[in-house]
Amino acid sequence: MVGNTEILDTLKSIGLNLYERKIFVALLAKGIATAAQVSEIAGVPRSRSYDILESLAEKGFVVVQPSKPIKYVALRPSEALEKTKENLSRKHSEMVSRIDSLKSSKVLDELENIYNQGFNLVRPSEMTGTLKGRFTINRQLRSVLKDAKSNVHMVTSESGLKDLHQNHLRILKKVARRGVKLRILAPTADRSTVKAMSEIAEIRALKEDVGRFTVVDDDHVFFSLTDESGDESQDVALWANSPHAASNIAKPLFEKLWKNSGTIGK
Repeated sequence: MVGNTEILDTLKSIGLNLYERKIFVALLAKGIATAAQVSEIAGVPRSRSYDILESLAEKGFVVVQPSKPIKYVALRPSEALEKTKENLSRKHSEMVSRIDSLKSSKVLDELENIYNQGFNLVRPSEMTGTLKGRFTINRQLRSVLKDAKSNVHMVTSESGLKDLHQNHLRILKKVARRGVKLRILAPTADRSTVKAMSEIAEIRALKEDVGRFTVVDDDHVFFSLTDESGDESQDVALWANSPHAASNIAKPLFEKLWKNSGTIGK
């Protein structure tokens, strides 16, 4: 097997699976080879090497030579990466176009009706979920925030306030313009962040970091379960669409913290 762990991990980050990574690196080292030859170098089962090489060809990493037996040539890495970028960009544009078409079609109405019918059968205890990764957490939070109707209460950290400013400011501005009341509790943060957030929300200072949670419309609640100083991909949060948890647990805790908080410098 050729290629160190760093190389294989980097190729994984651009969407190649384990066998694809091994075979591509092996073919780079060999230059040109049959499926049997490259499978032996890569340590990949020969029966799998054919479909893996075809996959790499479709993705722009490999060129197929129509000889007997068929041989494969690895493209120069810089060229392969450029082709991959072009393919991903094209597929992304196509998918966005399909989604936009779906959103304006009657199919969406039918899907919404199916969802609403199913939603009425779901018990409140089932409307919960564990969210892993900061991207996933932020995506679900944005989804809930955009439908806020009356109030949003947030307890966060100094870096959490910066994250709100960087990732949620636009949607928070929209809900604030609709008349939704926004209140945020956070430890002392930098002035520019506080100033920007103070234009749309009432912000008060916590004496110390007490964790992170959000209550929306006394219906939805988010609780962060991990230390934010770790890897973003390992962030975990609990989300619940539970009026009981929001109104009887999270909201009273927020009000107590709010009562004991101080003014925050702008």
